[in-house]
Amino acid sequence: MTSDAAALMDGSSWRAFCRALEQAGDVILDPPSPATELDRAEGFRYLTRLLRVALEMTVECADPDFPEFFQASHKTAKIGADNPDNLYLNAALSPHRSYRINGSRGTVPILTFATKANRYAIDGTMASTGELDARDISIGPDNRIEIIVSLTRPDDCLNWLPMQADTSFMVVRQTFADREREQPADLRITSLQAPRAPQPLHPEFLAAALRGASGFVTGTAETFKRWAEMFRASHRNELTTADQTLFQKAGGDPMIHYLHGYWDIGEDEALVIESEIPPCRAWNFQLNNYWMESLDYRYHRIHVNHANADIDPDGQVTVVVAHRNPGFGNWIDTAGHTHGTMLWRWTGASEFPIPRTRVVKL
Repeated sequence: MTSDAAALMDGSSWRAFCRALEQAGDVILDPPSPATELDRAEGFRYLTRLLRVALEMTVECADPDFPEFFQASHKTAKIGADNPDNLYLNAALSPHRSYRINGSRGTVPILTFATKANRYAIDGTMASTGELDARDISIGPDNRIEIIVSLTRPDDCLNWLPMQADTSFMVVRQTFADREREQPADLRITSLQAPRAPQPLHPEFLAAALRGASGFVTGTAETFKRWAEMFRASHRNELTTADQTLFQKAGGDPMIHYLHGYWDIGEDEALVIESEIPPCRAWNFQLNNYWMESLDYRYHRIHVNHANADIDPDGQVTVVVAHRNPGFGNWIDTAGHTHGTMLWRWTGASEFPIPRTRVVKL
């Protein structure tokens, strides 16, 4: 019996898992994390959300022989300033396998596929190992698509998504302009070398999965706490981040130029953001809490994009972050928060204006 199997059999791996989750709470409790009731409550909820994602990733959907798409970010599980305009799909991969993705293209305006080396549980990175844009995909009859995912490109392959030796994960981003009218892609993924059926659950697998899950919770929370503190120290009420290296290492889309910042306003104040709009495929702005979760876009208008924004007569756009409707510009609701992070995305742009910001009294 292996050491992992023995640790699972005698319960020590489970106890280690529970202790690791307990220690993850220090990310929420330790300074300089804000200690307001709302920040503390959202922080601990954040850990429960990360755990749900981690267990999907490391236990339920972890078999690269039998991959299936799941959502690591959605309306009640949020990581790293998740985009409210996106539908994210994720799947486990192995560089020792090849895969077929097929299904209907849908009508969503932006659809991208990426393979990643997922090291969030180790060093908070998710390096890109392959990228494919739907604009470069050959579409078949009835709006059907087929993509081969592999280390080397097969002969006669029309649509190929590369992997590398350390690829372990896939991210599909579907970016909507109007969710009510646009249809998402309907996709499936299968291994081309899968055996007939999955093997029974092994103790070694589950012991490793529990370590991975707890490591993901702590590593992800620590990573984005560092980001929030960096933005709070240098970008308070500003959107001025220019170096994209950090964001790309964390799994960012290379098509997107990210402008992060930290907002902090009083009850009688508003943060006014004004920007030119360059030629681009899309843009949006969103408001997050301290833990870099998008605020609840189910019930509050916490983001605005190129399709639903009111544009100024001079062709610029004005966004106003305030606790109540200021009566001008595109109002972004703080949803009961007084501070947090924020993000502006320029997608498919060749120029990246830095929005002007100022705090005003209401």
